[in-house]
Amino acid sequence: MSAFPTQAQIVIIGGGIIGASTAYHLGKLGFSDTVLIEKHKLTSGSTFHAAGLVGQLRSNAGITQLLGESVKLYRTLEEETGLATGWKMNGGLRLACNQERWTEVKRQATTARSFGLEMHLLTPKEAQELWPLMDISDVVGAAFLPTDGQANPSDITASLARGARMKGVTIHEDTLVTGLTVRNGRVTSVETSRGSIACEIVVNCAGQWAREIGAMAGVNVPLVSVEHQYMVTERIEGVTPNLPTLRDPDRLTYYKEEVGGLVMGGYEPNPIGWAADGIPEGFNFQLLPSNFDHFEPIMELALGRVPALETAGIKELINGPESFTPDGNFILGQAPELTGFYVGAGFNAFGIASGGGAGKALAEWIAGNGRPPYDLSPVDILRFGRNHQDVGWVRARTLEAYGKHYTIAWPHEEHASGRPLRRSPLYDRLKAQGAVFGEKLGWERPNWFAAEGEEARDIYTYGRPNWSGPVARENRAARSSLGILDQSSFAKFLLMGKDAEAALSYLSAADVSGPAGSVTYAPMLNERGGIECDVTVARLSPTSYYVIAGTGAATHDFDWIRRNISSALDAHLVDITSAYAVLTLIGPNSRKLLEKLTRDDVSNAGFPYASLREIRLAGAPVRALRLTYAGELGYELHLPTEFALTVYEALMAAGEEFAIANVGYRALETLRLEKGYWASGSDVGPDQTPFEAGLSWAVQLNSGRDFIGRAALEAKVGQPLKKRLAGFTVADPNVILLGRETIYRNGERMGWLSSAGVGPTVGLPIGHGYVRRAEGGLDDAFLLAGDYELEVAMERVPAKIHLGALYDPENERIFA
Repeated sequence: MSAFPTQAQIVIIGGGIIGASTAYHLGKLGFSDTVLIEKHKLTSGSTFHAAGLVGQLRSNAGITQLLGESVKLYRTLEEETGLATGWKMNGGLRLACNQERWTEVKRQATTARSFGLEMHLLTPKEAQELWPLMDISDVVGAAFLPTDGQANPSDITASLARGARMKGVTIHEDTLVTGLTVRNGRVTSVETSRGSIACEIVVNCAGQWAREIGAMAGVNVPLVSVEHQYMVTERIEGVTPNLPTLRDPDRLTYYKEEVGGLVMGGYEPNPIGWAADGIPEGFNFQLLPSNFDHFEPIMELALGRVPALETAGIKELINGPESFTPDGNFILGQAPELTGFYVGAGFNAFGIASGGGAGKALAEWIAGNGRPPYDLSPVDILRFGRNHQDVGWVRARTLEAYGKHYTIAWPHEEHASGRPLRRSPLYDRLKAQGAVFGEKLGWERPNWFAAEGEEARDIYTYGRPNWSGPVARENRAARSSLGILDQSSFAKFLLMGKDAEAALSYLSAADVSGPAGSVTYAPMLNERGGIECDVTVARLSPTSYYVIAGTGAATHDFDWIRRNISSALDAHLVDITSAYAVLTLIGPNSRKLLEKLTRDDVSNAGFPYASLREIRLAGAPVRALRLTYAGELGYELHLPTEFALTVYEALMAAGEEFAIANVGYRALETLRLEKGYWASGSDVGPDQTPFEAGLSWAVQLNSGRDFIGRAALEAKVGQPLKKRLAGFTVADPNVILLGRETIYRNGERMGWLSSAGVGPTVGLPIGHGYVRRAEGGLDDAFLLAGDYELEVAMERVPAKIHLGALYDPENERIFA
């Protein structure tokens, strides 16, 4: 055994598959001064009892890409290291046993096609030919991914560890982390039972222990342990080595072949949390007592699918706790609390499927100085917020997410646990008026409003939902007269200091040097030229700016801005989200309403578009911004939280003359789709440049000013674009567009929809998506010359492309 190190460039904590994979990929990238430490033995946490299924398809392109990287690695790893991995590319089957599930599966198949994955729809009989042991009497159809498979978790981890050692990484087992030393905002050493290791970077891959490890350095890792059981049988006649993995979500179960028998497990709707008061000391290579009573409902469901289980011998019922997260996605990336502290944990029982790709992404993240290799925002630790600080809240939401693991993933479905948590001052008032709320980052936000006689709750479906009528009603109110929307959940930051302009000018591709009162859409780019932060900034004074970001981007955008302000500058960022409520007025009568309640000049000349005015409104100090995300005359009223209810009441009373209507976020979505505005996080993100997103107007390349991403954009000037954001409509109003539908041009697959919905004003389903072309580039002539179709649940429907707004393309209503 090599001598225990006293220093290293990188220390990885945790010797499960994620830690081993990260070590392997760091070694491949040349980071040989890397040490992996494991408190007991490799795989002794949850890896050794993982089921080992490897599926690839997810609803996000980046995560699907990551899972595909796992398969690529597992196919070659054994040859590289000489250690068996147990990898078999035997394919994966997914069953559907009712029409709604079949619709979900067909939409998943379309998503797979969008992302370039091979996926086939099968009849029940065709599925049975691949999996002869199953009863298909209730099966409607199935999907088959031939490149899915399974692996032996312990073997593949050992192979990764050998690969890491072959590249110079050292691994030390039986080494307990006892503390982390933090100085000047970063970890400088890892304290262990065998001594201290000075280091520059720490990677927390400690699985169920990751939250405890993070807490040692003041880092929040929102995960909890949940019991997860599966059964291992003796040999069963007819179970062959090449039997595909099988997922039967309507019966909550999954299956894989193992030594001629079956592994069968499931996701019960009433999960049992574990170790609420901490994981017991010495819990290594250990399982929990089998809970046959709790597993019995899963067993009964399985018997209906695989009758051979009735007579099969049972080797064991494994009850192994695993780490799960509040949204069912794993956690990667650099923690917002520290520099150089990375996390790879919370894999929700698909750590083996994710392991190869997650380790690769995390290693490249580290090599990129905190920048992920591609858009991984659904798993980025920066997606969490204040609501995730409380472990009780995290546990409640995580158990709900676990219980929904195999339920139908309904469009627009909301979680119910841990609510309400963060409420604007208007919450009770809006609820009394029929508001049906959604939740984002703990905030309660009005999605739509039920009128008298309408049921104020979401009824989920893959068809036309019950809120369609109310949302169309709200859309009409905003277009014809006046709507009001509570957007208090906006993230709001104050950037101040004598160098505030210099700091923001380097961060943003836009010109933010305008005078006090100017409002600028100011996209912030990464070094690849992708849109990292989709923000609006308003200049308050020569030394201060007001920065507005989306609710879900609160942690990410604050972290990005803070980290990219040079320490040599006098510029400081403060989160003031909770200090201000936001009431948004939408519609042609919005100015008339303001004129009834303020003596300040809100005329078009006195208060032009893209400007800010400090006004008095109904006795309250209001920071008013003339902006729109709906394509109508509109204003955002930002005001101290304690005035919110008073101002809302005044607006509603004075607005009766204009038939003012409450509108929700789902109506806002229809309004922005009709206007052709982009949606942050779906239409624009880190993998899309302003050129590709149609936002060239927001970039100031001719200023001579340096900003993050400038060099990448300059290199693209004059080069043909390989993807372009465009709008699409379908003539048939009965077609339901949800996003991820495949785009076909002249019969060739060329991309997918990034966001979609319906436009009540134009009376058409609407989608936005990137048309992609690897060779030859994309210009207007090419785009407009094609005949387009969208694949919706595996059926192609004719579509029309649009390169401009469907509603008010001349912007006459905005500037009225």
